[in-house]
Amino acid sequence: MSRGPSRRDGVDPVARTRSRRRALQAVYAMQLSGVDAKNAIAQFAHEQADEVADLEYFEDLVRGVGTHHKALDAALQPFLDRDIEEVDAIERAMLRIAAYELRHRPDVPYRVVIDEALKTVKRFGSEHGHTYVNGVLDHAAAEWRAVEVQAGRG
Repeated sequence: MSRGPSRRDGVDPVARTRSRRRALQAVYAMQLSGVDAKNAIAQFAHEQADEVADLEYFEDLVRGVGTHHKALDAALQPFLDRDIEEVDAIERAMLRIAAYELRHRPDVPYRVVIDEALKTVKRFGSEHGHTYVNGVLDHAAAEWRAVEVQAGRG
């Protein structure tokens, strides 16, 4: 259950965090089973409706990755040291979600995207997976959100 919006813009950061965690699980399932976004959303909405605090955001992330995964993979590739399919499945799912947010959700600050991705990978990924994800997303954000990143450094 959500605590309700806790910022002036009406966004509940706790609800968004939960939505990202569930999206990670759904995208991971999509990667392993080949199920499409619509079915992954239906499965998670049915099984975990009480735990998906911001269902609309969860659905946007899963649909966005499902629709744009090839373009997201291609956009991520220059920042990877191996083919995207060789990246650990949890880290790959989180990279795709974060790439979707960085490229398609300009309403979410790049630092929030990166911080949330790191917290989520620390919780669900391999021991040092967050280090890899951090390096990839730092470079991606510097290119994809150059103006925002430069403004933050100024």
